[in-house]
Amino acid sequence: MKNRLSRIIKPSSGHAVMLAVDHGYFMGPTHKLEEPRKTIEPLLPYADAIMCTRGVLRTSVDPKTSVPIVLRVSAGASVIGETLTNEATTTSFRDAIRLNAAAVALSIFVGTQHEHQTLKSLGQLVNLGEDYGIPVLAVTAVGKELEKRDARYLGLACRIAAEIGAHFVKTYFCEDFGKVVKGCPVPLVVAGGPKLETELDAFELAHDAIADGAIGVDMGRNIWQSEYPVAMITSIREIVHNGASVREAQQAFEEAKKTKTPILTKNPVM
Repeated sequence: MKNRLSRIIKPSSGHAVMLAVDHGYFMGPTHKLEEPRKTIEPLLPYADAIMCTRGVLRTSVDPKTSVPIVLRVSAGASVIGETLTNEATTTSFRDAIRLNAAAVALSIFVGTQHEHQTLKSLGQLVNLGEDYGIPVLAVTAVGKELEKRDARYLGLACRIAAEIGAHFVKTYFCEDFGKVVKGCPVPLVVAGGPKLETELDAFELAHDAIADGAIGVDMGRNIWQSEYPVAMITSIREIVHNGASVREAQQAFEEAKKTKTPILTKNPVM
């Protein structure tokens, strides 16, 4: 368990930059993720872990890659359906093991009509994770109700996930995020969320999340929907692993735009 977690959360910094590319399981061929392999391949060398479904893993990720896989194992709803909250476990733990997942991920929908089934699924997944030494990432999803992303709600959802046994939790950044961190006894990873207006906004999100106690970010659209995705992920790494300020990240981004293969100053992906 600790070995697998240390592959995702780097011991040298205690932080992680995860690349989220699991959007297709409910959004279909999202902009800039229509052909997953083309989007993923240039970014893999700069990610500490990649979060994806088994379908994308099998078809679009080179099996020779050493980048750890956080495998999404829940699904069951689509963006055109009535609700996004009606999820269940759709990938067996046996398949997750066969695919050599470093961790498995599942969404929970606290406060919705499907709260019970998603929390029960989390408990069952944690039981299996404990049996086989594979950590579980709980995602505090909010479906289409984005107004729920406040400290009171997220603090509740994150604490419940930790109490059930999640080994780390993915949640949203919010005002008073430090209170969410304080109330959750396991590491928190912050979601990038919808595409922000500018790169600077994404840098501020990452910087503030780390400053308030998150151990990392799991960004997708704010990286691969950027005009310069490789420059984006390397600049995010500067914040997360090297403590760069927003201004320093912006400078790193401008420099990285000029080269096809940016150089990491510290903590390269192993």
